[in-house]
Amino acid sequence: MSNQMGIELLPDERLDEVNERITIIQKKDGLTFGTDAYFLASFIKQQRYAHAVELGTGTGIISLLCASKDKLGVIDAIEIQKDFYDIAKRNAVLNGLEGRIRLICEDVRNVSSVTVGGEVDVVFTNPPYMTLDSGKRNTSDRKYIARHEVCGDIGDFCATARRLLKHGGRFYCVWRPDRLSSLFSAMKNNGLEPKRLVFVHGDADAEPSMVLVSATKGGAEGLRILPPIFLHETDTKKDGVRQLTQRAIRIYETMDITE
Repeated sequence: MSNQMGIELLPDERLDEVNERITIIQKKDGLTFGTDAYFLASFIKQQRYAHAVELGTGTGIISLLCASKDKLGVIDAIEIQKDFYDIAKRNAVLNGLEGRIRLICEDVRNVSSVTVGGEVDVVFTNPPYMTLDSGKRNTSDRKYIARHEVCGDIGDFCATARRLLKHGGRFYCVWRPDRLSSLFSAMKNNGLEPKRLVFVHGDADAEPSMVLVSATKGGAEGLRILPPIFLHETDTKKDGVRQLTQRAIRIYETMDITE
């Protein structure tokens, strides 16, 4: 089935515009990109010539955002689910970024520096954040695997980051605040020292809904906690829609979370 842009879509797929640079194919019953993906891409510091790896790319949205903004050089994007891997490959071509994003269909737990041709400068991930015994079982296997630690827990993701990174390389992760101790433990166990952290809240009255953390392989102790990000103004609506804060607007416009 073709849409108005002449792009071939399967019956269970749709085409979504992310911004003026990126358009992506997504599964109708699969996970769609959201604030967590955009904010993780915004949290990654620009290293224009860096060799990077994304663990669990899904449709490829975070790699696409980083490549389109020249935040990173070549990105090896790892995905275990074959249908998402195929979509991510098509998304790279659709956006003219197939020369910058190389898709690899593999279990994150099996990935090493040999897989990607040597140690890398950056590893980033939006990993499954729910334990197997938490949350309601999704009717879609795609969603269940993407959200739950079926194919590796946060310890496995951090262990792979350790194998991939050069000494001094950076690891970026978006995670659930209520499981922050698990993330820190996994990082510490794999020689990844947390260096920067920022909580993201729905508004100033809400508890944080996500946390962004960066770590350095072999880094010295010393964690900077950045000012929290509030997405919406408290109790402010226009035509029934909650209004973004000025800081959130800047992040969406610039794809940069500055210190």
